[in-house]
Amino acid sequence: MNGELNNKRVAILATNGFEEIELTSPRDELQDAGAETVIIAPDTGTIKSWHEDNWGGEFEVELSLNEANADHFDALLLPGGVMNPDQLRMNDEAIKFTRSFFKAGKPVAAICHGPQLLIEAEVLQGRELTSYPSVKTDLKNAGARWVDNEVVVDKGLTTSRSPADLPAFNRKMIEEISEGVHEAQMTA
Repeated sequence: MNGELNNKRVAILATNGFEEIELTSPRDELQDAGAETVIIAPDTGTIKSWHEDNWGGEFEVELSLNEANADHFDALLLPGGVMNPDQLRMNDEAIKFTRSFFKAGKPVAAICHGPQLLIEAEVLQGRELTSYPSVKTDLKNAGARWVDNEVVVDKGLTTSRSPADLPAFNRKMIEEISEGVHEAQMTA
């Protein structure tokens, strides 16, 4: 995979309470494939991860959300965790930033509870995806077709259920990002 994503920039949108492995594993795979990754959060400083059953490490915010411009990125990664997407879905800037990737047809990858932010961005009507099972009804109510697969790709949108699915998620995410803009992704 090395070099497959050279000259690609991937925004990683997260805040306190993201599931640590759902950020670190995809980020490492993206970087190994040659992509530049940028951790974006509502505030500057650091954000704290959740690691299994307790708080995890602190991660440096590389760009605040109010300084971030989706035009400067090729793709978006949305890690899960219960607290992380719940906070982001109440942030108008996070919703607007996320929606911008769909409007431009850029690849988006969301894992576990990450798709909750996509509900607020109103980009799921008629889309097929997966998530952590507890989010299933919310996604269906937003117009999505929910399936129970380790990874689902729908026109540039890559989703998975949990950390157990990370190997398949990472592979498909990199494949979709390497393909670039997906005209059919423009749903927002």
